[in-house]
Amino acid sequence: MEKQIIVEGKTSTEAIEKGLKQLKCRKEDVDIKILENEDKRSFYSILDPRVVKVEMTLKNDVKVANVVKEKKIRPVSEKDIKKCKENIENFLNDFIKEIKEIEYEINQEKDTLQVTILGNNSKSLIGYRGETINALQNLLSAIGNKNVENRVRILIDIGGYKEKREETLKQLARKLERTIKRNGRKIILEPMTSYERKIIHTELQDSDYVTTYSIGEEPRRKIVVEKKIK
Repeated sequence: MEKQIIVEGKTSTEAIEKGLKQLKCRKEDVDIKILENEDKRSFYSILDPRVVKVEMTLKNDVKVANVVKEKKIRPVSEKDIKKCKENIENFLNDFIKEIKEIEYEINQEKDTLQVTILGNNSKSLIGYRGETINALQNLLSAIGNKNVENRVRILIDIGGYKEKREETLKQLARKLERTIKRNGRKIILEPMTSYERKIIHTELQDSDYVTTYSIGEEPRRKIVVEKKIK
């Protein structure tokens, strides 16, 4: 994988966007150096096509991350699934004793366990903008994968919240696209989970008008939506 590239564009923004696509990374993953600034052009070059050159270098921590991604992922065995499910059941059986009128179901979908919580008091576990359900999913993931050889993916849903939230985020993405198409201004969203950010990125990945990328560190990582340079 290339670690340093030089890209060209009519503006620095266009050049940077091209470089990010070529490196397949985010803006915060690279060091950027403008080699030829679009604002510093001589009188004699006015009639020449405008070209801005940008040098982009992957940061050291990104190199490490790429090496980790290239490691072969071991398949999850039925033994792993069984142990993970048993861990979750033991925890939830004790958990529901403290909160009455809730029950749960655990269904296996390939190498993923889908945990669905139902009942009259289940919606109290969603929290403001899903904060509680996200925390509960992290907790179940940690408990479920205790003493499990290969990590099992765990998804949790309460009262159809995930489906409703996904639809809300898709509608938000399209609304942002229309807004930026109209006024051209960059928009930075509030912090979201990786699951929620992926929905926004996926919904707008084929947009003709906007591009998206993430900034910041977990758990305060945010999505930036801005006008696409053509």
